[in-house]
Amino acid sequence: MLSKNKIMLILFFIAFTSFSEAQKSSFSKRSFGRKIENHAFKVGEKLTFDVKYGFVTAGIAEMAVSGISRLAGREVYNITFQVNTVSAFDPFYKVRDRYATYIDVEGLFPWRFEQHIREGGYSRDFSAFFDQRKGIAKTSEGSYEIPQYVNDILSAFYLARTLDYSKMKPGDKFKLQNFYKDKVYPLDVVFRGKERVSVAAGEFDCIIVEPLVAAGGLFKSEGSILVWLTDDNLKIPVKVKTKIIIGSIDAELTGYEGLAGKLTSKSY
Repeated sequence: MLSKNKIMLILFFIAFTSFSEAQKSSFSKRSFGRKIENHAFKVGEKLTFDVKYGFVTAGIAEMAVSGISRLAGREVYNITFQVNTVSAFDPFYKVRDRYATYIDVEGLFPWRFEQHIREGGYSRDFSAFFDQRKGIAKTSEGSYEIPQYVNDILSAFYLARTLDYSKMKPGDKFKLQNFYKDKVYPLDVVFRGKERVSVAAGEFDCIIVEPLVAAGGLFKSEGSILVWLTDDNLKIPVKVKTKIIIGSIDAELTGYEGLAGKLTSKSY
């Protein structure tokens, strides 16, 4: 006969094996089957913008895909967005903001997000590691549950560049999710139509989208936000118009380099 200790050992082994299998089953739901074709951007892309308050150029912004590295065992794009006020505007309201996101090359979802804010006398540093396997965001302020493929606000912007708007009608939308600080917020990208616009970088046929941003900085405002993207495979942001309580802030494309293809929407 088996001793009591041996029976307990067998029962413990069975229980442990069942628990391990349950864990494997749970993690299998977090397998990364999502693969998104990306013809919109590549390493080396750099976009520059004038940021205007009314008729005054208040700052310069830059969006860049600087390289590919490895994070959590996956290849990720290293992407930054930074905006600085020009020296003439600094005495009124000095801004030195920098955002960074590390986006999975295959699935275009983020593994890490950083936000470094310097605006007037206000400063904030925030970071989050998105454990997409376990469904947890480990931030500089705590740990929180997240849905699979959740975005930060910068990764959502680059994901939106890969979406297909060709069959959309004004008012149609894509539904995304955005994590910021300690919560997951809905982030709808609404298609508003098409328009030809002229900026310092040239004249472009564009699609117009409106991200309904609940939180997350970057383009958050007290009013509406409209983004003009080139009507081609690249979907480069050409213009951003942000209505705020005391007027509007516009960003307009002034230069670009390292594109993933030809700007077929540009009027040469």
